[in-house]
Amino acid sequence: MNAHLTLVSDDAAALVYLAEARKHHTQAYIANYLGVSVRTVHRWEARETKPSAYAAHALQQMLPFPDIPTTAGTFDFIDLFAGIGGIRKAFEQVGGRCVFTSEWDSYAQKTYAENFRDGHTINGDITQIDAAQIPDHHVLLAGFPCQPFSIAGVSKKNSLGKAHGFACETQGTLFFDVARIIQTKRPRAFLLENVKNLLSHDKGRTFDVIRRTLTEDLGYHIHYRVIDGAHFTPQHRERILIVGFREPVAFDFDALPLPPKGARKLKEILHRTDGSEPELEWDTGRFFDHKARRVFDKYTLTDNLWRYLQNYAEKHRAKGNGFGFGLVTPENISRTLSARYYKDGSEILIYQGEGKNPRRLTPRECARLMGYPDTFRIPVSDTRAYKQFGNSVVVDVMTHVAKLMQPMLEADTLEPELPLRYATA
Repeated sequence: MNAHLTLVSDDAAALVYLAEARKHHTQAYIANYLGVSVRTVHRWEARETKPSAYAAHALQQMLPFPDIPTTAGTFDFIDLFAGIGGIRKAFEQVGGRCVFTSEWDSYAQKTYAENFRDGHTINGDITQIDAAQIPDHHVLLAGFPCQPFSIAGVSKKNSLGKAHGFACETQGTLFFDVARIIQTKRPRAFLLENVKNLLSHDKGRTFDVIRRTLTEDLGYHIHYRVIDGAHFTPQHRERILIVGFREPVAFDFDALPLPPKGARKLKEILHRTDGSEPELEWDTGRFFDHKARRVFDKYTLTDNLWRYLQNYAEKHRAKGNGFGFGLVTPENISRTLSARYYKDGSEILIYQGEGKNPRRLTPRECARLMGYPDTFRIPVSDTRAYKQFGNSVVVDVMTHVAKLMQPMLEADTLEPELPLRYATA
């Protein structure tokens, strides 16, 4: 099994990883993997230039070699409703190994496969997968969609000898597939992510079904908390996280270190026009004009669209509503990036000065806003990229929760239903 390398980001570590990689790969192979030129790799090796800021992390991800100082993976996890892999990235950073992935959207699969090159198959529709065929794992991760639950008729079904418990109350929803996998595989722990409104959906009845399913039917000890991504990124993004353990453990969301909201500003994720914007070869010519040091004009709103958004906002203001666009400067934080951002970009519009229409974020800026490093590749169209990042998690939030869960995932247990550790090759 390949060992997982501890995350490092300094130049010296990048050179160590590069030297190890060169024992097994050509400069051309490494250059293609990193998205840089062969000359760039040659200059790093010759110490003519220092590796770019993203190089250490990218090189770390490609190395399978156990003779570099490493922290071996200590638990296996599965990635359900995986999207583009935001939750996976977080759990890999604390030593986890992904052994199964499910994501039905073919465009999300493309982005996922481009960024996680471990060779295992990305499975499609989870409703068609037999839980018994899923590999054993210690942690189940799922950003499952919220769907209406039908909880009527339970007693009637019982009298007819039909399905009961979660099989009755959640059948036909995607949460049912999470529950049946937990029931079959009995992982040590799980992390479920959803929109904040899951708590209040159907006057709280939806969340009550989920809570009772996880605790009463499946026997897990759960903890949940709504966390705003604004603690870690310049964006308001409230999501509920549900953490469950098969055994009682000392997990406490109150121990999660939360930096002040708004400490990070949009200027940290915007393309830099002072000449310091990194030139990523996989983005070259797509989002940012490095010669002119500016974002390409295609992201600036047309006169017609900007006029429409202003009129729309004014119409709703006159009615006393709060609907309208979100105009921000580099010193602000933004509204929530949504999957509909591709339509008009109205929730996050970047002010470009008097006399110039505002612009959308570029997909690379959206990636940064969600906590993805610049090593994260965007192989799909802008429209698809906006949808994918709008549906994603804030990676930094997930990383902090993963770190909080980590001691419980690695600790010995008196009654393990699965081995908590595996030997490395």
